[in-house]
This record gives sequence, C-alpha cells and structure tokens, in this order.
Amino acid sequence: MEERSGIKRIADSRVVIGEQFSINRTQDISEAYSLIEEDLKEAILNLPATQDEVYKVTKGAAQALLGKVYLYHGTFVQSKFADAATMLNNVIGGQYSLTTGSNYLDLFESSMENSSESVFEIQYTGVEGAGWDCITCSEGSYFVQFCGPRSPYDNPVYRTGWGFCLPSQELYDMFDDGDARREVTFYDLRDAQDSYSQGRDDTGFFNKKYMPRKADDRVGANPLNHANNYRAIRYADVLLMAAEAEVQSGGTNAENYLNQVRARAYGDNSHDYMASEGDLLEAIYTERRKELAGEGHRFFDLVRTNNAVSAIEGFTANKNEVFPIPLIELELANAIDRWGQNQGY
Repeated sequence: MEERSGIKRIADSRVVIGEQFSINRTQDISEAYSLIEEDLKEAILNLPATQDEVYKVTKGAAQALLGKVYLYHGTFVQSKFADAATMLNNVIGGQYSLTTGSNYLDLFESSMENSSESVFEIQYTGVEGAGWDCITCSEGSYFVQFCGPRSPYDNPVYRTGWGFCLPSQELYDMFDDGDARREVTFYDLRDAQDSYSQGRDDTGFFNKKYMPRKADDRVGANPLNHANNYRAIRYADVLLMAAEAEVQSGGTNAENYLNQVRARAYGDNSHDYMASEGDLLEAIYTERRKELAGEGHRFFDLVRTNNAVSAIEGFTANKNEVFPIPLIELELANAIDRWGQNQGY
C-alpha cells in the first residue's frame, strides 16, 4: 500500500448494498496497515505450524507476511522496522531452509513445489478446464503464459508464450559465472533469436523461473490453465527482509542473513559481505534484485525504498506508485466527487 492510496477501513463487517454511497476515503494509511496487522496477529494465534494439506496456510506463512507488512509500514513509521525484525526472526531457524545443489537448480520446477524453502505458495492445478469464454473457470495460472517465447518457437521442454516479462541485459550482467542464480533465472536464446517471433524490448533472455513447461500439460485452453505454483514468499526472501529490517532497526543479524543467501548462490562463503562493498543496506537491496528476479517483487521494492523514479523509465513520483481508481468503480459508488481520483490521474 502507498500513502497516497487513501484506503477506507472496513473492519469486521460486510458492505451492504447502498453503503457504497456513504463510504468516504481516508488519508491515514497507518489505519489500514493496523487493520492488516491485527488480522495477521489473530491468524498467527490460530494457525498451526504445519498442515496436513500443503495448500493450507501455516503459522509461519502468517508470520512472514506480517513481517513483510511491518517492513512496508516502516516506510512511514520507523518503529515498525523493529517489529518486522522480531516477527521475521520468528520464522528464521524454524522449519524452513534454503534448498541447495540440484534441488535449488530445480526450485521452480513442479518437482520442487512446496519445498523446504516454500513459506507461502499459491497452489495451481491444470485439472479443471478453462477457455476464453470462461477464464475464471480455470484453477490454473496464466501468468506463466506471459513468460514464454512467442511462436513459432519449438522446444522439447518449454512451450511458447506471449513474450513478456523479459529480463534485461543489465540484470543479466549483475550475475557472475559462479552465481547459480543465473542458470535458475535466465533462459538464454540470444544465439537463437530467429527461432521465435521477437516482441517489444526483446533481449534474447526469458524468465526461466516461470516459463511454461510441457511437462505441466493441462486440460482446457492451454494459455489459461498452467499448473505452475507461484512461490509468493520463499525462505530466501524472509532472510533478506529480516536483514533489511535488522539494518533499519539497529540489529546485528543482517550480515549473517545476507551471507546465508549468498552462500547458497555460490556454494561457499567466498562472497560474504565485506565493509569494502559499501553500504550494507544497499547490498541487501541489490541482493534482493538478484535473488528474487522475475518473481514480482522488484517494482514494490523500488517504490517503498523511493528508488522508482531513478530506476523505472517514465515513472512519475506521487502518481505511479498506485494505479488510478477504475472509472466504473467511481461511477457505481457515485463517488467521482466524494472520492476523487488518485493523484496525477
């Protein structure tokens, strides 16, 4: 959430028909954060550490999510960073661990879904068919369809897609030869760019983590029903969020958490953080970009750290942090004047 979003808090009640005409906006973002935090605290008290079914949420998932909320809230309230560190430390050293070796290289394959590194994973299945006439009938994901090369690409492992989510050359250059994450993150077709239809900003690189796999065959309309799970919160993410929170709150565990992530990537401790690298917080931000590349976190990291303007071409401060309120929502609530539009739109 952003300070500019003006969210209305509606707690412990349903919105009844007609109430939309009297609901007003609030500019107090902390009120909305506090509601989310209280909901997650209640969830933590009532959830078990493990579940019989992998698709059910656990206490650790709620703790990790609350730690993330605290981290975001810290952008506006400094004391929340200490809360984030405390909550994320509850997750560290427990039932989760970083996958290593061949297990890490296969982390985004179906064989490694719900692994020891998975703290919160969105489950998808290709069992239920779907089509363009009923997209919501699908129980699968069509996000991965965005990540594959456009036809006529033919490969025994990967399916064609829509050619979006393209990694940049700049991102690729951040990884050196000893970093296993480069193999996990990038599918390199620079020497075969004539084998597929190139889209906008084509680099020859594709997001390997979520490319559509032929092994995940599904029923129904192929583009809409992929079975690939989405790894919403990984243990590596928890370690890096905790490292950031430790720095922001004056803790002492940041280097240790950062080095755990690096050691997994390189297979040893030869790339442990050293003061000569410069600012520790910036090192953590850089590590997040590499570790979580292609997983949907980068934009939000840039916004919450106030780096979006310098990093995203065409980004306008005090506008592009949030989307506009859809006109249909304003009209149905008769709120064009009462709510107004988000700033800059």
